[in-house]
Amino acid sequence: MPIPPRGREPDPPPEGAVQPPRGDLEQPGPPTEEAEPGPDAATGAAAPDDEYAAALREAEDRWRRALADLDNLRKRHARELERVAGAERARTAAAFLPVIDNLELALSHAAADPGAIVEGVRAVRDQAVNVLERLGYPRHAEKGVSFDPARHEVVGVVQDPDADPNTVVQVLRPGYGEAERQLRPAAVTVAKRE
Repeated sequence: MPIPPRGREPDPPPEGAVQPPRGDLEQPGPPTEEAEPGPDAATGAAAPDDEYAAALREAEDRWRRALADLDNLRKRHARELERVAGAERARTAAAFLPVIDNLELALSHAAADPGAIVEGVRAVRDQAVNVLERLGYPRHAEKGVSFDPARHEVVGVVQDPDADPNTVVQVLRPGYGEAERQLRPAAVTVAKRE
């Protein structure tokens, strides 16, 4: 920008152009120590923005702590479930150990007396059924009872004049458990309706 001669006013800058600072205006400088007090100086309260920022930081901190507590709780619960499941598996396996021992004993005497082997296998079967019953899964293999779809699985229908319609005539495979805690339903044949 050319410097105008003395005594003459400079041409006005084009519209929208940035104007250089004039010498008669006070230039902003570093704040002085005796700055005027702000609007909150009389009450001593912090600015509202500071209060909101502090509240936001506190809420964020509480949120992070809650997330960490929830994660720790989830991990602790998973460890506890794993521990309980392992203990239950061990308890169930330990309950079947005598059954396995008796089967091995029966097999070791297989050459001795065939009649005794059959009796020994029956005793082992009864022992295994007893173990399942103690674990909460009683055996059900009753004939002549009414068909119950919650306890029975029909694998055949037969014509039997001596049986009432819709009753169990033969149990092909026993069921174990009751209602909600059922290992499997009994496989049965049912008398046909006439």
